[in-house]
Amino acid sequence: MHRFPLIRSRWLHTTRPAQYFGPCKTTEKTFDKILIANRGEIACRVIRTAKRMGIKTVAIYSDADANSLFVQQADEAYRVGPAPTSQSYLNMDAILDAIKASGAQAVHPGYGFLSENSGFVKRLDEAGVAFIGPKEYAMAAMGDKIQSKIIAKKAGVNTIPGYDGVVRDAEHAVEIAADIGYPVMLKASAGGGGKGMRIARTAHEVREGFKLASDEAQSSFGDSRILVERFIEEPRHIEIQIIADNNGNILWLPERECSIQRRNQKVIEEAPSTHLDAQTRRKMGEQAVALARNVGYNSAGTVEFLVDKQRNFYFLEMNTRLQVEHPITEYITGFDLVEEMIRSASGLELTTTDQSKVEINGWAIESRVYAEDPEKYLPSIGTLSKYVEPRSWKTENDVRCDSGINEGSEISMYYDPMICKLSTHGPTRADAIATMNHALDQYLIKG
Repeated sequence: MHRFPLIRSRWLHTTRPAQYFGPCKTTEKTFDKILIANRGEIACRVIRTAKRMGIKTVAIYSDADANSLFVQQADEAYRVGPAPTSQSYLNMDAILDAIKASGAQAVHPGYGFLSENSGFVKRLDEAGVAFIGPKEYAMAAMGDKIQSKIIAKKAGVNTIPGYDGVVRDAEHAVEIAADIGYPVMLKASAGGGGKGMRIARTAHEVREGFKLASDEAQSSFGDSRILVERFIEEPRHIEIQIIADNNGNILWLPERECSIQRRNQKVIEEAPSTHLDAQTRRKMGEQAVALARNVGYNSAGTVEFLVDKQRNFYFLEMNTRLQVEHPITEYITGFDLVEEMIRSASGLELTTTDQSKVEINGWAIESRVYAEDPEKYLPSIGTLSKYVEPRSWKTENDVRCDSGINEGSEISMYYDPMICKLSTHGPTRADAIATMNHALDQYLIKG
């Protein structure tokens, strides 16, 4: 375990707007020091709020990230292993050593890596370290798509017609498909990120898709279990953000629409959705809260739904962590979701517990900017020789750039090639889109 010497340099002191949700609302004591078990832009994001709250931060880093921006921004940093994630950011023993060496009282997991690993939460509990996220049971229950669907039904949440148990084999899948009606979706029970998913419209496609989906699920998640459910034609992917504390308070926040995807992965998100009316929004929010309450949820989480043309909505899954696209919710509500997570983990109530005070302020759009080949959409690695982020345009803070890089940074083969999450806000959807177009035009990326 080596503590990385902190190097302060001119490029750390940017003029990037720091507040998108007003002044820090927390005056009470939370934690003295937290460790961020992640890297890149989400580590920078957590550090920003921690500093607003007067909390010292600890970064962990792999050899590939030794000179990264998040390492420089943290108050302390500890090496946890070589570049491969299995030897660094998924290395629980090394991370626990860093927690002990630094004296961190709590851990924020960001998203990805160990953020939805209930085994990691259990080890932190055993070490007497707070996890800035949900409890072990809630995470485990919602992390399994089969189990979460059963729980959702019991909580009175609309679910897609399908089979609740484990599908034994391809022939069993064909029987289920015939019973619920075509087309069907075969997807990994433990999956995410579009992996282990196949659409089937005939028995032949079910047999073929079952093998492909189960093989991919085993390779990606170490779990080959597949579930089968009705495929909703031309659906919209709309999700409800919830925040909860350890005192039984749960709020639902206005929706994000994430329907623009490629390879089942989100690319453009907006909040709110053009598709929902106030009544549907409220019903979805109330069902999201019912589900969260059923599992004793106590942090930030997202309940994802598929919504059809008639605004019928169906539970898809619950993500028991901070979502990549959380900035647009912060834009339209004024909540700092990381602050709410830290408050909850420390035993405090949410900054407000009154659902009636949650309002929609304007419109927000997020674009995920990737270092990729524009023809094949494959990661493009290398050094950023020129990098200039767009600034506010019409009003202060109407452009937000969540990144973890600077000019000279390396886009590594070992990690996600996302450069940043570019978000814009305006009083109307047209204003937010215009600001996004301007920001993308002003964004300079060369490498």
